[in-house]
Amino acid sequence: MALAHFFGFKVPVLFVYYNTPYYAYQDKIISFAVFAYIALFYSASRSREAALYAIIVLAITVLGLSSINMSGALSAVMKDGQSTMPYWLQTGAIAIYLTALIFLYVKDGKYS
Repeated sequence: MALAHFFGFKVPVLFVYYNTPYYAYQDKIISFAVFAYIALFYSASRSREAALYAIIVLAITVLGLSSINMSGALSAVMKDGQSTMPYWLQTGAIAIYLTALIFLYVKDGKYS
């Protein structure tokens, strides 16, 4: 995902908003931010305390993407008749991943 944003490969899954106008500098910033996710999730794989923070950050991501999907700003850049369904499907996939992480975290039962 980081490489797709850095080099501007706008394809679904690697880019949630793959068919909207964009500025290359914004995607370079996103590519660097993805490395923060990489570090956080690597830390989460090694530390239960970090896992909770990774879950919280992922929940905020789902809320943020949902907010964008419903925003007038997104509607303003979409072509007539263009659906937000592809964005919702990708947001939903992340939400399913989040749900799985929450389930596994709770199942583990160590609430440090």
